[in-house]
Amino acid sequence: MAEFLGPQAEYNEEEEERKYYRRKRLGVIKNVLAASVGATIVYSVYMGLLQMQLILHYDMTYREVKYSNLGLEDIDRKMLMGINVTPIIGLLYTPVLIRFLGTKWMMFLASGIYALFVSTNYWERYYTLVPSAVAIGVAIVPLWASLGNYITRMAQQYYEYVNYKEEHVQEQKKLPKGACHNYIIVFQSVFHIIFHLSFVFAEFPMRFVLNDYLHENPHILFNVHSCGANISGVIPGFNTTVLTNLPRSMLLIQVESVLMGFAFLAMIIFLVLCGAAYRPTEEIDLRSIGWGNIFQLPFKHLRDYRLRLLCPFFIYSGFEMLFAVTGFSLSYGVCALGLKTLWLLVVVYGLSCSVFSSLSLCLLRLPRWVCLVGGAAVHAVLLVVLLAFSPPPNSPEYLGPLLVISVLWGLGTALNKTGVSTLLGMLYAEEKERLDFVYTIYHWWQAIAIFIVYLWSKLPMRAKLSILLATLLLACYCYWVMERRLAMKVPFRLPRIPRPRHKVKGYRYLEEDNSDESDSEKSEDDEEEDEEHVAEEMGAEDGEEGGQDAGVQGVDSPKARRRGAEGPRHRREDQVKEGVREEREGG
Repeated sequence: MAEFLGPQAEYNEEEEERKYYRRKRLGVIKNVLAASVGATIVYSVYMGLLQMQLILHYDMTYREVKYSNLGLEDIDRKMLMGINVTPIIGLLYTPVLIRFLGTKWMMFLASGIYALFVSTNYWERYYTLVPSAVAIGVAIVPLWASLGNYITRMAQQYYEYVNYKEEHVQEQKKLPKGACHNYIIVFQSVFHIIFHLSFVFAEFPMRFVLNDYLHENPHILFNVHSCGANISGVIPGFNTTVLTNLPRSMLLIQVESVLMGFAFLAMIIFLVLCGAAYRPTEEIDLRSIGWGNIFQLPFKHLRDYRLRLLCPFFIYSGFEMLFAVTGFSLSYGVCALGLKTLWLLVVVYGLSCSVFSSLSLCLLRLPRWVCLVGGAAVHAVLLVVLLAFSPPPNSPEYLGPLLVISVLWGLGTALNKTGVSTLLGMLYAEEKERLDFVYTIYHWWQAIAIFIVYLWSKLPMRAKLSILLATLLLACYCYWVMERRLAMKVPFRLPRIPRPRHKVKGYRYLEEDNSDESDSEKSEDDEEEDEEHVAEEMGAEDGEEGGQDAGVQGVDSPKARRRGAEGPRHRREDQVKEGVREEREGG
């Protein structure tokens, strides 16, 4: 028995600790891959279904035969309005939702809302499609703010598990400046490499199902007289009948069922494979600063000149991606090549984004401005080219130039997206309690840009390209000003995060200073303080039994609790002293 219970000679504590943290590091990598794959599946399903739905609803024959008096055109307008307009108010509720639910559960809930959108397509009615589209608009900003926060937190955790012997890691202090930047660069690159494949997978329903039902170019482009920079709107004169015959209802149900299955798969991935972004005590601390403060802090963070000067880049980031999949692909690609080549342009763009996202790894050796400036330079050249490029309708010979533009635009998008996300992570790498506010501001400005793109759909193409170019030049100038101020060490203004205010109803937060300290780590002084604290609580209970109001109901702070508990104890001592004095006088 002694041999069994005694210390094992073969047990190596240092080796076991090393294995433990290696498993933790593998868990972090698993979390990053799971979040990336989950987001890719969610957006593949969403974009693929939305594209197929809009093409079917655009066809006049489909509308008249299947839904004669339903008004699908009006429903589609309301649906797009719900998706594009609702995110404008995202700044008001996103931080509260993320703090209330937690980062992981916010991603899970948002993926569930996207699955709800898929399910409503089984029964296409106003009261199913429009509310689900509004729900999508509500979930866009929280989902992307949670994803950005999650990937950056995983980089911080990976650094902690690699350097677990460092004193600042063991004491859970703020990380040294620049300590986890390399991990942020790698993890953001991995996320965007995987996520941009969603543009490829989103074209599967179009390529393998809908393409067989589309008319040839002479019919679809019969009334189209110009393309590219010369047009206003999307494609003026585009034929309203694009389907040769209607797809079978059972075929559409089968496609929607497959998409629904993948939407549920994404939910399961977020739920099962993604670990928590914060420790349980950190989650409690994050939401214990007060809901009013959580609501106000995103607005207060805009006092930081770094965020203010990056806002034009945030806006351009929303402009350019939506322009690539709507403006360029339709007004240039479909107008010149026909609807059957739409999938090819989007697939090439998605593959380009995915492959070139790996270029952000160059930030491990090069300055951080290389990504953003490189992507901006590529897009600036392309915008000037597009201002002068007007291919004639139904011109298959322009396939090569349009594919080259798609590849180069994907290069600029990859450098832009990974550059902005990585830059935000690097600027606030040591401020883990601010990450959700920062990424909320970033994706809220993107939502504003998406709303502007939705509004400008009727503008001339040259006006759209001019707005894009002006926004890009302003973004580059503001970014140069920000880097110059940082190089000159101009202090930036960060709002103060209030200290957590914990309720005293439970046992968890009786100690004010260190809420994470275990019993084995307490010193003798701490034990004496605990004994005094227990005595004070007993005094408070006695005072309450005697009808004395200790003034401790609804108090948030442990200090206030102790002050309230000391009141009855002092009164009891005074009563005892008075009783002793009376006995002596009587004696």
